[in-house]
Amino acid sequence: MTESQAISIERSPEHEILFRENKICVLIPTYNNAGSLAEVIRNVLAYTTQVIVVNDGSTDNTSEILSEFRDIHIVSYTPNRGKGIALRTGIKEAARLGYEYAIAMDSDGQHYAYDLPKFVEQILETPGALIVGARNLNQENVPGKSSFGNRFSNFWFWAETGLRLPDTQSGYRLYPVQKLARKKYFTRKYEFEIEVMVRASWSGVSVISIPISVYYPPAEERVSHFRPFKDFSRISVLNTFLVLIAFLWIKPRDFVKLMFSKDGWRKIWKAIFVNPQESNNTKAASIGFGIFMGIVPVWGFQLLIGIPLAVFFKLNKTLFILAANISIFPFTPFILAASLITGKLVLGDEHWLEMHTMTLEQFKHAGMAFFLGGAVLAVAAGLLAYLITLLSLTLSGRHRLRASN
Repeated sequence: MTESQAISIERSPEHEILFRENKICVLIPTYNNAGSLAEVIRNVLAYTTQVIVVNDGSTDNTSEILSEFRDIHIVSYTPNRGKGIALRTGIKEAARLGYEYAIAMDSDGQHYAYDLPKFVEQILETPGALIVGARNLNQENVPGKSSFGNRFSNFWFWAETGLRLPDTQSGYRLYPVQKLARKKYFTRKYEFEIEVMVRASWSGVSVISIPISVYYPPAEERVSHFRPFKDFSRISVLNTFLVLIAFLWIKPRDFVKLMFSKDGWRKIWKAIFVNPQESNNTKAASIGFGIFMGIVPVWGFQLLIGIPLAVFFKLNKTLFILAANISIFPFTPFILAASLITGKLVLGDEHWLEMHTMTLEQFKHAGMAFFLGGAVLAVAAGLLAYLITLLSLTLSGRHRLRASN
């Protein structure tokens, strides 16, 4: 009996139908994993023939192994270009072939094919989502760098998207390829798996996780192309870039959308007045601190500084971000003018300068007035917002209590 015949006999017809009807394929990027590749493909073919393998410039006998499988779609190129390029190539190819979804899994034997139906079941419940398989990183043989790197990545993913996932570094994922194939990406290697998740979330794609099993062989048997120093450095640069975009553009954009959406004000009202899990003082402090950070003259870094502080002081992050967006257009010119006026009043400077006659010394003096005034205005506005919010919440609570009695 040939290998192909054995595969054909073992295949599960009901799973094959699900994959075909829902336009789902399995995407396997591979580079020099000849020792495990054949078994990985055989295990996948037991569930479906909808398989795309991207041979990322392998220099071992990967090509010979792939030639033994007639039922799979193969994309090959040389030289090796990195996992990010392999995934990008596979996502584009899957979209071109008419698939809606691609379940990406590694070719090193780390992922189990029996988890494939979990992804299919979940996407039928949450169509259009990007699904990440969450590993158990407390099991035997898990490298210490994987556990640390995952915690590091989870934090930055939360900072960039506001979403919490238990495992943002897992390579076992379902991608909605039609939504992702036409995007232009910056990254080429492992960091692509972070970029694609963050940018999918920014574009409105739901990012969720499901538990999966994972196999980590003993250290002496492990084959890894991850280079800790170089790859962590690239990931750190990427996260810095994504955080700046998130705080300077994405979060203000989402705030404006919320303000002008049909149920935006209802959500805001619920977050402020209805949420029973937080005290009135916490809600008021969150808004007051947000107003303070929105006005204090650290332009461009309000959220970058403020969100970690809000987490540290256990404030309501949603209310903080909501209030901090007081600094977005069209309020910005008024805040700039009010800061300068306040600073001049504090310094007792009554002279207003014409820009075309301003000297360097006068420019420095005006800058000092602006920063001093901005700090004073931020403190005053933050305290005022805190007191008004606290008073409003207290009176609202008493009114609801009387109404219920």
